[in-house]
Amino acid sequence: MSHRVLLVEDELSLASIVRDALETQDFEVTIASDGAEGLHRYFDLRPDILVVDVMMPKMSGFEMVKSIRQSDQQTPILFLTAKTTVDDVVTGFNLGANDYLKKPFAIPELVVRMKALLGRKTGQAKGTTVFTIGEFRFNPETAQLQHSISGEASILPRREADILQRLCQHQGEIVPTQNILLDLWGDDDFFNARSLQVLITRLRGHLSRDPRIHIINVRGTGYKLIVE
Repeated sequence: MSHRVLLVEDELSLASIVRDALETQDFEVTIASDGAEGLHRYFDLRPDILVVDVMMPKMSGFEMVKSIRQSDQQTPILFLTAKTTVDDVVTGFNLGANDYLKKPFAIPELVVRMKALLGRKTGQAKGTTVFTIGEFRFNPETAQLQHSISGEASILPRREADILQRLCQHQGEIVPTQNILLDLWGDDDFFNARSLQVLITRLRGHLSRDPRIHIINVRGTGYKLIVE
C-alpha cells in the first residue's frame, strides 16, 4: 500500500534526492520548501507521515509542527536536523515529534524509520490489552492514557505510547535500554539514548498525578515501572 508523504525541506537538491529514493519504495511524495508552505500543503494533502527539516525560512519546522499538533496528535512526524543538542531534542519531542534523524543521513535509514512509524500507526493488534497503572488506564492501541478518578484523558505521542506499553508489559521488571532502542529506533547510539531519556521524563510527567507510580532508571541497565 502506498503512503502519502509530505517532505518539508528547504534544500531543494536534497529534497529531490529524498523524493526520488522514496518513490522507489512506493511512497507518494509531496515537497514543500519552507514551513509556511508545508503547513498549507499539510491541510490540503492530509499525509500519512511528515518528514520535516527543523531550520527553514518563513516558518521553522518546530513552528509548523506546533501548529499541526494543535489538532492532529496521530500523524507520525520525523524531524531531519543538523541540530543535535539535548535542548533541541527536548523541544522537538515536546512539540510532538515521533523521531529524529541527524543530517547527513543514509536514505535506507530514513526509509526504515518511516516504515517503523507507519507500522506502529496502522499495525496495532486487535484486542490490545488495556493496562491499569495505579489511578490510570492505558490503551496502547489508541495511545490513550486516562486518569480513572477525574476521567481526564490524553492521547500520547506514538513513541511515548510504545515505550509505556513495554514498561507495562513488564511492570516491576527491568526493561533493558538497549532492547527499547533497538526495537523502536533500530539503533542504540548515544543520540537515540538521550531521546529515550527525554521521553521517559515526559512519561513521568503524564503519570505524576499518582505519586505511587515511578519509572525508575536502573543505571547502566534499563527502566522499571513500579506502583507502590
